[in-house]
Amino acid sequence: MRSVPLNLCGLPPWAIASRHYNAHPQPLDIQGVRHANRLLFARLDALEDPQARGMQFHDYMDVTFQLHQWQQETSAKGRKSLKNSYLRFLRGWMFDSNSPEGAVLKGWVESRFGLPPTYHGTRIADQHGEAYYRYLVERMKGAARTNAINTQFDVLFAFVQYELARRHPGRGHLPLYRGVHDFSEYPILEELGKNRFVVRLNNLNSFTSDFERAWEFGSKVMKAEVPLFKIVYQCGILPSSLLKGEEEVLVLGGEFEVEVLTGGFG
Repeated sequence: MRSVPLNLCGLPPWAIASRHYNAHPQPLDIQGVRHANRLLFARLDALEDPQARGMQFHDYMDVTFQLHQWQQETSAKGRKSLKNSYLRFLRGWMFDSNSPEGAVLKGWVESRFGLPPTYHGTRIADQHGEAYYRYLVERMKGAARTNAINTQFDVLFAFVQYELARRHPGRGHLPLYRGVHDFSEYPILEELGKNRFVVRLNNLNSFTSDFERAWEFGSKVMKAEVPLFKIVYQCGILPSSLLKGEEEVLVLGGEFEVEVLTGGFG
């Protein structure tokens, strides 16, 4: 089985993955999502409190995808499909990005932005090998008993982009950090000078906005200026009553210029 490098947004996959895009980012709008959910964004426009906007978004998702009706389903499969909402997959990613939930999220990135994964439990060298096949199997199994999970991710991404624009008006990038144990695992595309590199990251990656927190995940820390348009989810955008996290940020991958920091707290 081969993944076709097509996507559902206005820029081709090679452009989204490029270092040039990161330096000069442009909005990434999944086709038709804002228009199909215009009532949600009209309601959000009227709210000044970020927490209220987060609850409004979840209430909208609850009604649109009938997530609250799982107890009324007579079949086990029906109940499970409604309970397996976008929140369950975000929790699964935060627990283990190489889980079935992680495969589904990486599959959504691949289908919407045309960026195939380069790692899922093991390195994926190409789309013809055993590693890619195993990822596809996990992706299909993970998404099998869900209620339009890719469409839920579409609306989530549109909401996150809306919320970031309101919280950071006029800003194009955020400094984010990723703890690593073995930097050699990351393909280096170019060395830019002392501790600065261009590396290729997986199609979806966990970063953190907390510099000190990043050290808990590795002996080195990669710092990157991440375009807001590449942020899929950021902890704190939804109320903690719905989803608790530790400053985690999910970021679309590709070629990134990073600074590698060593030596612990700076």
